[in-house]
Amino acid sequence: MVDLNGKVALVTGASSGLGRHFAKVLAAHGAHVFVAARRLDALAALAGEIGRAGGTCEALSLDVTDSTSVESAFAAIAARAPAPPSILVNNAGVAQTRAALDVGPEDWNAVLGPNLTGAFFVAQQAAQAMRGHGGSIINIASILGERVSKGLAAYAASKAGLIQLTKALALEWAPLGVRVNALAPGYLETELNRDFFASDAGQRLIARIPQRRLGELEDLDGPLLLLASEQSRYMTGSVIAVDGGHLVSGL
Repeated sequence: MVDLNGKVALVTGASSGLGRHFAKVLAAHGAHVFVAARRLDALAALAGEIGRAGGTCEALSLDVTDSTSVESAFAAIAARAPAPPSILVNNAGVAQTRAALDVGPEDWNAVLGPNLTGAFFVAQQAAQAMRGHGGSIINIASILGERVSKGLAAYAASKAGLIQLTKALALEWAPLGVRVNALAPGYLETELNRDFFASDAGQRLIARIPQRRLGELEDLDGPLLLLASEQSRYMTGSVIAVDGGHLVSGL
């Protein structure tokens, strides 16, 4: 079992979905977890749930598109945490489905802002905090950073950029003892998409996945814990696809 006792972790975009799940997994393995997002009420509920399960979790207000908010969040961690942060799960982001001809500047910035620009500045602050004692930055990318789908031009561009950013930061920060890797999930079943995947169109998409099924949140636990722990101490600049073979399927 992976032991993260003594580790301090920050999970962004933790008010729902993947971020919420990641926070619970890290806390269950002993990490002191800070959960961050704009919705403090949802974070407080999550922190309470983790606490009742025996974990340690604190909520932070964070807007990754606001540099002042990012700096304030790391200042709060420095003041409240039992040790410097050694794990960042850079998960905050948004998706928007829109035909490329209909994407305006506000639409583009609404996706690229949190998914790429915000991810960079959060990673930068984390690396500053980790230098001297080391740490692991895990960027949450997507298989859409390597392949594309209609109506997701901005999202695909942001995730492709995040994959390249992961590699660039890994190269620069390796001498600091900071590892930077990415998780690239495929299609996962959630409450938001369950109805779509039950439809004929959703079933056709599932049929194109070599394993013929959607992923579950728990399918990400092993790769997450690998990258968060010292078991991946010789990995940096890696991108781990968790997609049932979708990326290697035929065109």
